[in-house]
Amino acid sequence: LSWAPGFRFDDFDHFERELLGYASDWFHSPEDYHRAASVIFRESLDANVKYLETSIASGCIEFGGLDLAEVVKAVKTAVPKGLEVRLFLGIHHDGYSDYMAPRMERSLSDDLLDGYDLHGVETVPLQSWTAAFWKKAADSGKFIKAHAGEFDGPSFISRALTELGVGRLEHGVRSVEDPLLVKELVEKGIVLDVCPWSNLKLNVVPSLKEHPLKRLVEAGVKCTVNRDDPVSFGTTLIDEYSAVSEEMGLSDGQVVTLIENGFDAALVSSDLKDLWRGELRKELSL
Repeated sequence: LSWAPGFRFDDFDHFERELLGYASDWFHSPEDYHRAASVIFRESLDANVKYLETSIASGCIEFGGLDLAEVVKAVKTAVPKGLEVRLFLGIHHDGYSDYMAPRMERSLSDDLLDGYDLHGVETVPLQSWTAAFWKKAADSGKFIKAHAGEFDGPSFISRALTELGVGRLEHGVRSVEDPLLVKELVEKGIVLDVCPWSNLKLNVVPSLKEHPLKRLVEAGVKCTVNRDDPVSFGTTLIDEYSAVSEEMGLSDGQVVTLIENGFDAALVSSDLKDLWRGELRKELSL
């Protein structure tokens, strides 16, 4: 039902209930994670995706009483040749629980886990552990990012930047409400990973035509285009780029820039980024 173009979630709680319902029905062991990851990674590779970032939800690990390290290993061993995958632990604002805290601390030294992402309802207050853990993660060489600027406005984006020290925001589209914040994003080179169809289905924007991506791009903010949870939203990356081009009215040149921004933001070597950029330009005869 939620894959239908006209479907809209009532609110974030509605979305989360549905998503967690699917997760609780499926993810009972590391092997389940491996099987699901294998399908998603193979579909991505078949669609000519070069690079993918995905998250394991800490709440699902806790709910299932699972071993985090084993789940991380299960997902990473599902990565096929030719696809670069970076794996994050997605942690809700209240996710540093008695069960997860020691597992999160141990994960800081897990070479298979690439970073951490703040998940959940933005309006839930940040707890005192968050900034300290995000700093510890960065000091450990992990990449840190945060969901911000989707359901809460510019003030929470500013907190994510200053208190958590992130250089990448998942969504971040409500930054457009504050010109000074937009200027800061440009000056600091903060990357916004934008998911157009997710923003529409979660009622962050009233329509794709009214999505602020074009305004952000024209203001000089570095944005990438992504698909959100595939089970809940049912879109492909092609669907997302089609919306950008056909509904939002970005030019061909702007779309190419968005693709190249994805290469630039990828957690891979400069040589690999240059290779991908060259392949893209050859394909487009640029």
